[in-house]
Amino acid sequence: MLQKICGANDRNIRHLEHLFAAPVRVRGNEMILECPDEKVQKRFVSLLSELQEQSRCGHEPDAGLIDAIHRNLANEDRSALESMRKLSVEIPLARSRVFPRTAGQARVMKSLQEKTLSFLIGPAGTGKTYLAVAHALRQLLSKEKRKLVLTRPVVEAGESLGFLPGDLTQKISPYLRPLYDAIEALLPAELLRRLEEQNMIEIAPLAYMRGRSLRDCYVILDEAQNTTREQMKMFLTRLGENTCAAITGDVTQVDLPRRVQSGLVHAAGILKDLDDINVIHLGQKDVVRSVLVQNIIKAYDEERS
Repeated sequence: MLQKICGANDRNIRHLEHLFAAPVRVRGNEMILECPDEKVQKRFVSLLSELQEQSRCGHEPDAGLIDAIHRNLANEDRSALESMRKLSVEIPLARSRVFPRTAGQARVMKSLQEKTLSFLIGPAGTGKTYLAVAHALRQLLSKEKRKLVLTRPVVEAGESLGFLPGDLTQKISPYLRPLYDAIEALLPAELLRRLEEQNMIEIAPLAYMRGRSLRDCYVILDEAQNTTREQMKMFLTRLGENTCAAITGDVTQVDLPRRVQSGLVHAAGILKDLDDINVIHLGQKDVVRSVLVQNIIKAYDEERS
């Protein structure tokens, strides 16, 4: 167990040293933090104990897990630590398991498992897209759904899509790259290629959804803060029988023209009390990308308030 916690080439030890700003030594089957501060020592022991528990549950010890445990211990969020142990998404054929790393992410995972439609609203780095993709891939590869549809509103920035080189897929691919990044992190390249060849993964700009009826699909609408009210209504009315959807967005980064209300803000407000729909709001505490991103978001929130 200790060898697993140390990580390949002791990289987790180096991360612990950086996190606690003190040397870490391994002697026999013990890991020792060389720090005179008793509070820091106590937190270090608690972190190692929790890391062992997470490892027993199948969670691979790495820098991200260590950061998540450290953050939740600092916030005294025991419910988040328990959720990290109990909740997971296992992706068939890919040998991948995804665990929540904050209390907010745990709410996201429960919503994706229990509800047909989930609105996931929060700042960058909170894992909205990653968790939605993980859940969608699980349903796709376990044959609960026949297709994964990825869509996003195309907000042009000075250059019309019509003048970009390539066919429709090549034009829209850069806008959907974040979704593909998540898929590539979860699936082997060969499996992803096979799914694409079998047309089990489809990418489409939101404008091309009009008139369609999506049955037996899992649909992810990303960057939904940039939909208009009309676009959001159009998308929601495409959802057919046995189709689930995850709608993700960051309402602090709306690129719509001024005086145009975000379809995500409007829909989340009027649909939040309907059966089989959940609206999950994530915040600064749910940022798992990096401490730097967490601090950046905090600075912007403080400036805005």
